[in-house]
Amino acid sequence: MIALGLLVFALGSICQASSYVPINKVKDWHWESFWAIQGLFAWLVFPLLGALAAVPQGESLIQMYLSHPREAGLNLLFGVLWGIGGLTYGLGLRYLGVGLGESLALGICASLGTIITPLVTGHPADLTTAVLVGVAVAVVGILIIGWAGYRKSAETGAGAVKDFNFKKGIFVVILSGIMSACFNIGLGFGANLNWPESPEAFKNLPATLLVTLGGAITNFAYCFYQNSKHKSWGDYARKDLMVNNILFCALAGLLWYLQYVALSLGKGLVKTSPALLTLSWCILMSMNVLFGNLWGVVLREWKGCSRKTILILMLGLAILIISCFLPELLP
Repeated sequence: MIALGLLVFALGSICQASSYVPINKVKDWHWESFWAIQGLFAWLVFPLLGALAAVPQGESLIQMYLSHPREAGLNLLFGVLWGIGGLTYGLGLRYLGVGLGESLALGICASLGTIITPLVTGHPADLTTAVLVGVAVAVVGILIIGWAGYRKSAETGAGAVKDFNFKKGIFVVILSGIMSACFNIGLGFGANLNWPESPEAFKNLPATLLVTLGGAITNFAYCFYQNSKHKSWGDYARKDLMVNNILFCALAGLLWYLQYVALSLGKGLVKTSPALLTLSWCILMSMNVLFGNLWGVVLREWKGCSRKTILILMLGLAILIISCFLPELLP
Protein backbone atom coordinates (compact mmCIF):
# COMPACT_ATOMS: atom_id res chain seq x y z
CA MET A 1 0.00 0.00 0.00
CA ILE A 2 2.90 2.36 0.72
CA ALA A 3 4.32 1.92 -2.77
CA LEU A 4 0.86 2.55 -4.20
CA GLY A 5 0.54 5.69 -2.07
CA LEU A 6 3.83 7.05 -3.40
CA LEU A 7 2.67 6.25 -6.94
CA VAL A 8 -0.52 8.24 -6.30
CA PHE A 9 1.55 11.20 -5.07
CA ALA A 10 3.61 10.93 -8.27
CA LEU A 11 0.51 10.89 -10.47
CA GLY A 12 -0.79 13.98 -8.69
CA SER A 13 2.50 15.77 -9.27
CA ILE A 14 2.49 14.79 -12.93
CA CYS A 15 -0.95 16.43 -13.21
CA GLN A 16 0.32 19.55 -11.43
CA ALA A 17 3.41 19.76 -13.64
CA SER A 18 1.20 19.31 -16.70
CA SER A 19 -1.27 22.00 -15.64
CA TYR A 20 0.88 24.67 -17.26
CA VAL A 21 0.62 23.07 -20.72
CA PRO A 22 -2.97 24.32 -21.39
CA ILE A 23 -1.83 27.86 -20.56
CA ASN A 24 -0.20 28.07 -23.98
CA LYS A 25 -3.58 27.46 -25.60
CA VAL A 26 -5.25 30.47 -23.95
CA LYS A 27 -5.40 33.24 -26.55
CA ASP A 28 -5.23 37.03 -26.30
CA TRP A 29 -6.18 37.43 -22.64
CA HIS A 30 -4.25 39.50 -20.14
CA TRP A 31 -2.52 37.50 -17.41
CA GLU A 32 -4.96 38.57 -14.71
CA SER A 33 -7.97 37.44 -16.77
CA PHE A 34 -6.52 34.01 -17.41
CA TRP A 35 -5.42 33.65 -13.80
CA ALA A 36 -8.87 34.53 -12.47
CA ILE A 37 -10.74 32.14 -14.77
CA GLN A 38 -8.41 29.17 -14.29
CA GLY A 39 -8.58 29.96 -10.57
CA LEU A 40 -12.36 29.82 -10.69
CA PHE A 41 -12.00 26.15 -11.62
CA ALA A 42 -8.85 25.36 -9.61
CA TRP A 43 -9.87 27.00 -6.35
CA LEU A 44 -13.68 26.85 -6.39
CA VAL A 45 -15.44 24.59 -8.91
CA PHE A 46 -13.35 21.41 -8.66
CA PRO A 47 -12.59 21.76 -4.92
CA LEU A 48 -16.33 22.10 -4.29
CA LEU A 49 -17.07 18.98 -6.32
CA GLY A 50 -14.31 17.14 -4.47
CA ALA A 51 -15.63 18.22 -1.07
CA LEU A 52 -19.17 17.20 -1.99
CA ALA A 53 -17.90 13.75 -2.94
CA ALA A 54 -16.83 13.33 0.71
CA VAL A 55 -20.30 14.08 2.09
CA PRO A 56 -22.20 10.93 3.18
CA GLN A 57 -25.88 10.65 2.34
CA GLY A 58 -28.00 12.70 4.70
CA GLU A 59 -25.13 14.96 5.83
CA SER A 60 -24.44 18.62 5.00
CA LEU A 61 -21.10 20.16 4.11
CA ILE A 62 -22.14 23.59 5.41
CA GLN A 63 -23.45 22.12 8.65
CA MET A 64 -20.18 20.28 9.20
CA TYR A 65 -18.23 23.52 8.78
CA LEU A 66 -20.59 25.33 11.16
CA SER A 67 -20.19 22.61 13.77
CA HIS A 68 -16.39 23.11 13.73
CA PRO A 69 -16.11 26.93 13.59
CA ARG A 70 -12.55 27.18 14.92
CA GLU A 71 -11.10 24.58 12.54
CA ALA A 72 -13.03 25.97 9.58
CA GLY A 73 -12.01 29.54 10.38
CA LEU A 74 -8.32 28.63 10.65
CA ASN A 75 -8.64 26.63 7.43
CA LEU A 76 -9.92 29.69 5.62
CA LEU A 77 -7.41 32.06 7.23
CA PHE A 78 -4.40 29.99 6.23
CA GLY A 79 -5.88 29.74 2.75
CA VAL A 80 -5.84 33.54 2.50
CA LEU A 81 -2.19 33.50 3.59
CA TRP A 82 -1.40 30.77 1.08
CA GLY A 83 -2.88 33.00 -1.62
CA ILE A 84 -0.29 35.65 -0.77
CA GLY A 85 2.40 33.03 -1.29
CA GLY A 86 1.14 32.28 -4.77
CA LEU A 87 1.10 35.94 -5.76
CA THR A 88 4.60 36.69 -4.45
CA TYR A 89 6.01 33.54 -6.08
CA GLY A 90 6.02 35.12 -9.52
CA LEU A 91 7.72 38.25 -8.19
CA GLY A 92 10.48 36.11 -6.69
CA LEU A 93 11.13 34.50 -10.06
CA ARG A 94 11.34 37.95 -11.60
CA TYR A 95 14.14 39.02 -9.26
CA LEU A 96 16.07 35.72 -8.93
CA GLY A 97 15.16 33.76 -12.05
CA VAL A 98 13.31 30.46 -12.33
CA GLY A 99 16.13 28.14 -11.24
CA LEU A 100 17.15 29.90 -8.03
CA GLY A 101 13.79 31.51 -7.20
CA GLU A 102 11.66 28.40 -7.69
CA SER A 103 14.02 26.15 -5.75
CA LEU A 104 14.31 28.47 -2.76
CA ALA A 105 10.55 29.13 -2.60
CA LEU A 106 9.56 25.47 -2.95
CA GLY A 107 12.31 24.33 -0.59
CA ILE A 108 11.01 26.68 2.11
CA CYS A 109 7.41 25.71 1.35
CA ALA A 110 8.11 21.97 1.52
CA SER A 111 10.19 22.10 4.71
CA LEU A 112 8.18 24.63 6.73
CA GLY A 113 4.84 23.17 5.68
CA THR A 114 5.97 19.77 6.94
CA ILE A 115 7.67 20.90 10.15
CA ILE A 116 5.35 23.69 11.34
CA THR A 117 2.07 21.83 10.82
CA PRO A 118 2.56 19.22 13.59
CA LEU A 119 3.89 21.90 15.95
CA VAL A 120 0.95 24.30 15.65
CA THR A 121 -1.71 21.58 15.53
CA GLY A 122 -0.50 19.90 18.72
CA HIS A 123 1.30 16.86 17.30
CA PRO A 124 5.03 17.59 17.80
CA ALA A 125 5.75 13.88 18.34
CA ASP A 126 5.09 13.36 14.62
CA LEU A 127 8.41 15.08 13.87
CA THR A 128 10.54 11.98 14.21
CA THR A 129 14.16 11.71 13.12
CA ALA A 130 13.04 9.94 9.95
CA VAL A 131 10.76 12.84 9.05
CA LEU A 132 13.38 15.50 9.69
CA VAL A 133 15.99 13.60 7.69
CA GLY A 134 13.50 13.19 4.83
CA VAL A 135 12.79 16.94 4.81
CA ALA A 136 16.50 17.81 4.92
CA VAL A 137 17.35 15.49 2.03
CA ALA A 138 14.45 16.80 -0.06
CA VAL A 139 15.52 20.42 0.47
CA VAL A 140 19.10 19.53 -0.53
CA GLY A 141 17.77 17.97 -3.72
CA ILE A 142 15.65 21.04 -4.51
CA LEU A 143 18.58 23.40 -3.94
CA ILE A 144 20.85 21.32 -6.17
CA ILE A 145 18.25 21.53 -8.93
CA GLY A 146 18.15 25.27 -8.35
CA TRP A 147 21.93 25.39 -8.79
CA ALA A 148 21.55 23.53 -12.09
CA GLY A 149 18.87 26.01 -13.17
CA TYR A 150 21.15 28.92 -12.31
CA ARG A 151 23.96 27.40 -14.40
CA LYS A 152 21.51 26.78 -17.25
CA SER A 153 20.63 30.47 -17.40
CA ALA A 154 24.31 31.46 -17.38
CA GLU A 155 25.28 28.95 -20.07
CA THR A 156 22.45 29.32 -22.54
CA GLY A 157 21.24 32.87 -21.92
CA ALA A 158 17.69 31.47 -21.89
CA GLY A 159 15.65 32.99 -19.13
CA ALA A 160 18.34 35.55 -18.31
CA VAL A 161 17.15 37.56 -15.32
CA LYS A 162 16.69 41.09 -16.63
CA ASP A 163 15.51 42.48 -13.28
CA PHE A 164 17.91 40.48 -11.09
CA ASN A 165 18.00 41.87 -7.56
CA PHE A 166 19.38 39.48 -4.96
CA LYS A 167 18.24 41.36 -1.84
CA LYS A 168 14.69 41.93 -3.08
CA GLY A 169 14.54 38.42 -4.51
CA ILE A 170 15.63 36.70 -1.31
CA PHE A 171 13.08 38.65 0.73
CA VAL A 172 10.26 37.87 -1.69
CA VAL A 173 10.99 34.14 -2.09
CA ILE A 174 11.30 33.69 1.67
CA LEU A 175 7.92 35.39 2.07
CA SER A 176 6.48 33.28 -0.74
CA GLY A 177 7.83 30.04 0.74
CA ILE A 178 6.48 30.82 4.20
CA MET A 179 3.05 31.85 2.91
CA SER A 180 2.84 28.88 0.51
CA ALA A 181 3.52 26.52 3.43
CA CYS A 182 0.25 27.79 4.93
CA PHE A 183 -1.65 25.45 2.60
CA ASN A 184 -0.48 22.40 4.55
CA ILE A 185 -0.89 24.19 7.89
CA GLY A 186 -4.50 24.91 6.91
CA LEU A 187 -5.00 21.24 6.05
CA GLY A 188 -3.56 20.33 9.43
CA PHE A 189 -6.08 22.48 11.28
CA GLY A 190 -8.85 21.00 9.11
CA ALA A 191 -7.92 17.37 9.73
CA ASN A 192 -11.22 16.76 11.55
CA LEU A 193 -13.41 18.38 8.89
CA ASN A 194 -14.76 15.10 7.55
CA TRP A 195 -16.95 12.14 8.40
CA PRO A 196 -15.69 8.70 9.51
CA GLU A 197 -17.74 7.03 6.77
CA SER A 198 -16.34 9.22 3.98
CA PRO A 199 -14.27 7.37 1.36
CA GLU A 200 -10.59 7.50 2.27
CA ALA A 201 -9.72 9.22 -1.00
CA PHE A 202 -11.96 12.18 -0.18
CA LYS A 203 -11.33 12.65 3.57
CA ASN A 204 -9.09 15.74 3.22
CA LEU A 205 -11.12 17.39 0.47
CA PRO A 206 -13.58 19.39 2.65
CA ALA A 207 -10.55 21.02 4.33
CA THR A 208 -8.91 21.52 0.94
CA LEU A 209 -11.97 23.45 -0.25
CA LEU A 210 -11.69 25.99 2.56
CA VAL A 211 -7.96 26.51 1.96
CA THR A 212 -8.45 27.08 -1.77
CA LEU A 213 -11.43 29.32 -1.03
CA GLY A 214 -9.19 31.48 1.14
CA GLY A 215 -6.60 31.58 -1.62
CA ALA A 216 -9.29 32.52 -4.12
CA ILE A 217 -10.22 35.56 -2.04
CA THR A 218 -6.63 36.84 -2.17
CA ASN A 219 -6.07 36.04 -5.84
CA PHE A 220 -9.42 37.34 -7.11
CA ALA A 221 -8.89 40.61 -5.26
CA TYR A 222 -5.51 41.04 -6.97
CA CYS A 223 -6.74 39.94 -10.41
CA PHE A 224 -9.72 42.29 -10.35
CA TYR A 225 -7.45 45.11 -9.23
CA GLN A 226 -5.23 44.38 -12.23
CA ASN A 227 -8.31 44.22 -14.50
CA SER A 228 -9.19 47.73 -13.37
CA LYS A 229 -5.63 49.01 -13.61
CA HIS A 230 -5.06 47.64 -17.11
CA LYS A 231 -8.66 48.15 -18.26
CA SER A 232 -8.79 44.48 -19.24
CA TRP A 233 -12.37 43.74 -18.16
CA GLY A 234 -13.21 43.37 -21.83
CA ASP A 235 -11.33 40.05 -21.94
CA TYR A 236 -14.28 38.36 -20.25
CA ALA A 237 -16.68 39.61 -22.93
CA ARG A 238 -14.77 38.41 -26.01
CA LYS A 239 -17.20 35.87 -27.46
CA ASP A 240 -14.74 34.75 -30.15
CA LEU A 241 -12.32 33.52 -27.49
CA MET A 242 -14.73 32.49 -24.77
CA VAL A 243 -15.17 28.77 -25.51
CA ASN A 244 -11.50 28.10 -26.27
CA ASN A 245 -10.13 30.01 -23.30
CA ILE A 246 -12.62 28.71 -20.75
CA LEU A 247 -12.02 25.11 -21.83
CA PHE A 248 -8.26 25.40 -21.48
CA CYS A 249 -8.57 27.34 -18.22
CA ALA A 250 -10.83 24.57 -16.90
CA LEU A 251 -8.32 21.91 -17.97
CA ALA A 252 -5.46 23.80 -16.30
CA GLY A 253 -7.54 24.17 -13.13
CA LEU A 254 -8.49 20.49 -13.08
CA LEU A 255 -4.92 19.28 -13.54
CA TRP A 256 -3.72 21.62 -10.80
CA TYR A 257 -6.44 20.50 -8.37
CA LEU A 258 -5.80 16.80 -8.95
CA GLN A 259 -2.54 17.05 -7.01
CA TYR A 260 -4.63 17.60 -3.86
CA VAL A 261 -6.97 14.73 -4.67
CA ALA A 262 -3.79 12.65 -4.95
CA LEU A 263 -2.55 14.07 -1.63
CA SER A 264 -5.80 13.03 0.06
CA LEU A 265 -5.81 9.54 -1.44
CA GLY A 266 -2.07 9.07 -0.94
CA LYS A 267 -2.34 9.92 2.75
CA GLY A 268 -4.91 7.19 3.15
CA LEU A 269 -2.61 4.69 1.47
CA VAL A 270 0.55 5.53 3.47
CA LYS A 271 -1.12 5.93 6.88
CA THR A 272 0.50 2.68 8.06
CA SER A 273 3.79 4.63 7.95
CA PRO A 274 3.55 7.59 10.36
CA ALA A 275 6.76 9.09 8.97
CA LEU A 276 5.52 9.11 5.37
CA LEU A 277 2.12 10.40 6.49
CA THR A 278 3.76 13.39 8.19
CA LEU A 279 6.14 13.82 5.26
CA SER A 280 3.37 13.64 2.62
CA TRP A 281 3.36 17.41 1.96
CA CYS A 282 7.11 17.45 1.45
CA ILE A 283 6.86 14.42 -0.83
CA LEU A 284 4.22 16.11 -2.98
CA MET A 285 6.20 19.37 -3.26
CA SER A 286 9.38 17.45 -4.05
CA MET A 287 7.65 15.47 -6.75
CA ASN A 288 6.24 18.71 -8.16
CA VAL A 289 9.82 19.93 -8.58
CA LEU A 290 10.89 16.55 -9.96
CA PHE A 291 8.23 16.26 -12.65
CA GLY A 292 8.30 19.97 -13.45
CA ASN A 293 11.97 19.62 -14.37
CA LEU A 294 11.37 16.37 -16.25
CA TRP A 295 8.84 18.29 -18.35
CA GLY A 296 11.60 20.78 -18.99
CA VAL A 297 13.86 17.99 -20.23
CA VAL A 298 11.13 16.63 -22.50
CA LEU A 299 10.50 20.11 -23.92
CA ARG A 300 14.27 20.50 -24.51
CA GLU A 301 14.55 23.47 -22.19
CA TRP A 302 17.98 22.20 -21.11
CA LYS A 303 19.32 22.04 -24.65
CA GLY A 304 22.71 23.73 -24.93
CA CYS A 305 23.70 23.16 -21.30
CA SER A 306 27.08 21.71 -20.40
CA ARG A 307 27.46 18.10 -19.38
CA LYS A 308 28.30 19.21 -15.84
CA THR A 309 25.04 21.16 -15.54
CA ILE A 310 23.02 18.17 -16.75
CA LEU A 311 24.81 15.93 -14.24
CA ILE A 312 24.01 18.41 -11.44
CA LEU A 313 20.36 18.35 -12.52
CA MET A 314 20.31 14.53 -12.55
CA LEU A 315 21.93 14.47 -9.10
CA GLY A 316 19.27 16.78 -7.70
CA LEU A 317 16.45 14.74 -9.24
CA ALA A 318 17.94 11.51 -7.87
CA ILE A 319 18.18 12.99 -4.37
CA LEU A 320 14.54 14.05 -4.55
CA ILE A 321 13.51 10.51 -5.47
CA ILE A 322 15.57 9.09 -2.61
CA SER A 323 14.00 11.54 -0.14
CA CYS A 324 10.55 10.08 -0.84
CA PHE A 325 11.65 6.57 0.21
CA LEU A 326 14.30 7.39 2.80
CA PRO A 327 12.03 7.51 5.89
CA GLU A 328 11.04 3.88 5.26
CA LEU A 329 14.69 2.83 5.19
CA LEU A 330 15.61 4.48 8.48
CA PRO A 331 15.12 2.66 11.81
